[in-house]
Amino acid sequence: MTLSYNWLPTPTQTRNVPVTTSPIYLSETGCPIYPQYPLAKLTSFKVGGPAQWCMNPKRIEDLQAGLIWADAEGLPVTRLGAGSNLLVSDRGLSGLVICTRHLRHTHFDPDSGQLSVAAGEYLPRLAWAAADLGWSGLEWAVGIPGTVGGAVVMNAGAHRSCIADLLVNAHVLSPNGKLEILTPEELAYRYRTSMLQSDSRFVVRATFQLKPGYNRADVRKLTREQMHKRRTSQPYHRPSCGSVFRNPTAHTAGWLIEQTGLKGHTIGGAQVAERHANFILNCGGATASDIFRLIRHVQEQVERNWQLRLEPEVRMLGEFQHV
Repeated sequence: MTLSYNWLPTPTQTRNVPVTTSPIYLSETGCPIYPQYPLAKLTSFKVGGPAQWCMNPKRIEDLQAGLIWADAEGLPVTRLGAGSNLLVSDRGLSGLVICTRHLRHTHFDPDSGQLSVAAGEYLPRLAWAAADLGWSGLEWAVGIPGTVGGAVVMNAGAHRSCIADLLVNAHVLSPNGKLEILTPEELAYRYRTSMLQSDSRFVVRATFQLKPGYNRADVRKLTREQMHKRRTSQPYHRPSCGSVFRNPTAHTAGWLIEQTGLKGHTIGGAQVAERHANFILNCGGATASDIFRLIRHVQEQVERNWQLRLEPEVRMLGEFQHV
C-alpha cells in the first residue's frame, strides 16, 4: 500500500508531453523547464527522487508561463521554495515542480516602515539586512532556513514570534494567472499553517510592517543572540528539515520524543537528533523512505506512551510505502 501526500491531486492521465533529456524553452519566456530534475539538490534533507519537470523562474512572467504550459499539458503543479520544510518521496514527483527561490526583490520604505519582498528572498538574509538598517521586527527569523514564500504559507515562527505578527499583505498568483492581494485575516493564520497550505496559489510577494529607527548595533546584537540561541540548541551539522512535528499544547514535541527515549534512534541513514529530539537528521546515505519510517515510528511510540498523536510540520510530497 502506498500513501500519496501530493498537495494537488495527480490527474488520471496527462497529455502527450514530448519525451526529452534536454530542457524545454517556452516561446513566452527564456526560462528553461528541465526534465527529470533531481529534487534532492533542492531540499534541505538532501533526499528525494526526480521531478518529471522542473523550472526556476526569476520573474513573475516566467512563473505565469510555466503555469499556462502545465495546464495545457494536463500536468499537476508542485510549489517549492527553499525546500527546508519538505520530504520528497524517493519516487520523485510527477508533473511540473516550480521552485520560486530565484524570485528576488527587496524594498525598505523608510516612510511607512514597511518591507516589500519577493517570495524567493531568504529569511536569514532579510533579518540581517533589517538589522543593518536599524529596523526591528525580524530578529527572530535569522535562524529560519526558508524563503519568504514558504514562510508566508506555513506561518513560520520562532521564539514566540511568527509571520502573522508582521504581515501586511501577500500577493498570490492563481494557476489561471490571476494576481490577488490577501490580508492576514484572509489567509486564516493558525499555528504553523494558513489556508494556502491546501491551496494551489503561489505567493510571489509579501509586505511586512517593521519598526525603523532603532540603534543598528542594538538590533544586530539581538539578531546575533537569536542566531546563537538556535545554533546552540538545534543541530545544524547534518541535513534536516528543521522541526519535524508541530508542538502540542501541553508539552513541546521535542520533550515528548526525548521522554519517550527516542533521542539517537536510527532507521537506515536517518536519526532522531541527540541535540534536539524534534529534528531528524540525514546522517549520510539516508533515503526519503528511511526518514518517513522514522517519522512514523516516533509518532507510534509517542502515542503509545502519551496517548497523543504528533502532527507533522514537515510537508510530505509524493508516494511513500505504508509502514
